[in-house]
Amino acid sequence: MSLIPLPGRALVLLAAVLAVPGCLAQSPAAPPAEGVRLVEPEGRSAARAATRAFSQDEAVAYEAGPRSADGTGRYYLGREIARVMSHRGAAWLERPDREREERPALLVQALGLAPDDVVADLGAGTGYFTFRLAPLVPEGRVYAVDIQPEMLRIVEARAGEDGVGNVAPVLGTETSPGLRPRSTDLTLVVDAYHEFSDPREMLAGIFEATRPGGRLVLVEYRAEDPDVPIKPLHKMTEAQARREVEAAGFRFVENRDVLPQQHILVFERPAE
Repeated sequence: MSLIPLPGRALVLLAAVLAVPGCLAQSPAAPPAEGVRLVEPEGRSAARAATRAFSQDEAVAYEAGPRSADGTGRYYLGREIARVMSHRGAAWLERPDREREERPALLVQALGLAPDDVVADLGAGTGYFTFRLAPLVPEGRVYAVDIQPEMLRIVEARAGEDGVGNVAPVLGTETSPGLRPRSTDLTLVVDAYHEFSDPREMLAGIFEATRPGGRLVLVEYRAEDPDVPIKPLHKMTEAQARREVEAAGFRFVENRDVLPQQHILVFERPAE
């Protein structure tokens, strides 16, 4: 299948961010760019409060260790956190052969979304998945969350030019998705979690933003498969992902094995 074309203004914006690190980069969050709407910003303070309470023993949570070629030398529960995507990342997100390699249509179908679901596309980048999710939740909303205002301007431009009214860009931080507590039915994180600089805090923020019974879905390249042609630190095993996400209070539901190279790991915030 061919690449979904970007509208004219978005192409210009995409060219402008090719020199910016990829989704959820570990640089300080910039102030909102002109035209980027901070959706429900009061949710960010609540999420930060939750992560502060969750991370009082941060010194125990993170450890320093040997630094790999693609790593940060910072370890969480035995896993070295990967370095973020390079400046080529924005173009890589929209590469023409992604449809064949990753089968995104299968992923979106596997989510089983309801028409009124509220979904967070965390690490949305250029909106590759955001605009695949939006038609499936016509009575709901898709929050496109990223820490780069430049990426969110691309999403906003595409939403405006295509007349997509249920997509809202959200400027997050390295430690919080910036969403209201208990506001989402599902958070989708595709090929990004392994690069979170502060996974413990971010998971706490996601947990706080998820409604009881809501889901977190991590999509990561399978580290169990040596034939998956991805650098080791940019892959994850199911066991490691479960270890980290369950520590934040989520319950593991299943691994939906429908993609050629990636896990679809489904977690749930327990109902109260």
